Amino acid sequence: MNNLLRGWLNLPPQASTYAQDVDLLHYFVITSTMLGSVFVFLLAVYYVFRYRQRAPRATTPRVKTSAPLEFLIIGGLQTLFLGFWVVGASMYNHMQTPPSDAMPIYVTAKQWMWKFSYPDGRASMDVLTVPVNRPVKLIMTSRDVIHSFYVPAFRMKHDVVPGRYYTAWFQANTPGVYDVECAEYCGVSHSRMLGKVQVLTQDDYTHWLEGHPVPTAEGLIGATATSGGDLAKTGRAVAARRGCFNCHTIDGQPHIGPSWAGLYDSYVKVDGGRVVYADEAYLTRSMMDPQADVVLGYKPVMPTYRGILQEPEVAALVEFIRSIQTQPFPPSVTLPRVEPLGSGQPQEPKP
Repeated sequence: MNNLLRGWLNLPPQASTYAQDVDLLHYFVITSTMLGSVFVFLLAVYYVFRYRQRAPRATTPRVKTSAPLEFLIIGGLQTLFLGFWVVGASMYNHMQTPPSDAMPIYVTAKQWMWKFSYPDGRASMDVLTVPVNRPVKLIMTSRDVIHSFYVPAFRMKHDVVPGRYYTAWFQANTPGVYDVECAEYCGVSHSRMLGKVQVLTQDDYTHWLEGHPVPTAEGLIGATATSGGDLAKTGRAVAARRGCFNCHTIDGQPHIGPSWAGLYDSYVKVDGGRVVYADEAYLTRSMMDPQADVVLGYKPVMPTYRGILQEPEVAALVEFIRSIQTQPFPPSVTLPRVEPLGSGQPQEPKP
C-alpha cells in the first residue's frame, strides 16, 4: 500500500529513516481531507434535492437536530485535528533532535553552490558523501542570502540564514545518489543551485576516506574531497590567531570569559536567570552577538566578531570547542583568582 500511494502521488524514494513516517502522515492527511471533501460534496447534493423548492412561494421546512449529534460532529473534528497536531509535533521533535552520536558536517550555502566541510578537514563542493545507516548532523549557515537545504528523498528541508547556524540531521538507509535542491528563492539562477548526496556502503566510504575515488557503479559520482587538515586543529589555530585565548581557557579555569572546556553540549546560566543549551547555534551567536546571552558572573566585555570571522573559521572554532567537550587540555599555568560580579570576595578558580 505504501508503494502504491507513493506512486500515485509521484513521491521520490524513501531514502532516510524517517521518510516513511513523513509519508504516512502525508497519506493520512490527504486521505482524511479527501474523504471529508467528498462527504461534504455528497451531502450538499443531497440537500439540493431534498430541500429544493417544490412550489412557488413555498417555505423551506425548519431543520432540527439533536445536541448529541452536534457534540459528536464537533468532538470528532477536534479529535481529528488534535491527532494531526500530536503526530506532527512528535515527528517534528524527532526530526529536529539529532542523535548524540551523529557525525557533524558543516554546510555553507552561497550563490549558487553548497560547500561541505568534514570533521577531518576535508571539503567538497556540491557533493555530500556520507555512509549508509549512520546518523549525520548538518550544521548549516549562509554567506549571502537565505537558502533552504532540501533533499526530497530524505524528506528533509531546513532554511539556512546568513550569520546564524542551524542544525538538521538524517540517516540514509539506501546507498545511492540523491538530489539536493534550494527550496528558497535566492536570486537569479536559483534553480541552478543544485547538489548531490552520495550515500556509500561502509566499505566504499572507508575507501573514500583513504583518498581514493568512489567507483561509479550504480550511479555513484566517484567524487573525492580535498583535505585541509583536522578541522579541530584548524579551529585551535584560528582561536590563537584571533586572540580568543586572551579571554578564554581550554583547561577549565575561569578567566575574563568562561572556559571552553566542557562548554559544548552543556547548559549555561546567563544574565536574567535563563538557562541556555550550548549547541552550535549558541556558540555561533556568542561570537556574532556576544551581548545577547552573557554568562552569569562575567562582564559583557566581548566585542562582536560579525564581519571579522569567516564562516569556515566559525565552523573550525565550533569543532574545536566540541572536541574538548570531555577532554580538556591540562592547565599549563595557574591563573589569578577571579572576583565574580556582585561580590567583594575573591573566588578560587574551579579545577
